[in-house]
Amino acid sequence: MADITNELMFELMKRLNARFDKVDSALSELRSEMNAMRGAMVSIHQDIHNIYSTLSRHEARLDRIENRLELRELSEAQARFEPHP
Repeated sequence: MADITNELMFELMKRLNARFDKVDSALSELRSEMNAMRGAMVSIHQDIHNIYSTLSRHEARLDRIENRLELRELSEAQARFEPHP
């Protein structure tokens, strides 16, 4: 009866080993998927950063345009009060 128990234990150990191999392969697949997700998140972050920098440049340009328009409006308003020959 001890031989049967040893054989049974040996079969159980082989099955456990096979299951652990499956777990290892599944874990490696999950790691590769996580790395792919990490890469996608990094590229999205870079895209958002590029969008913010573009918006910042456009905002600076609009500020300069608004300042120039205000100066022009001020000079036009001033010209109305100055005597013309």
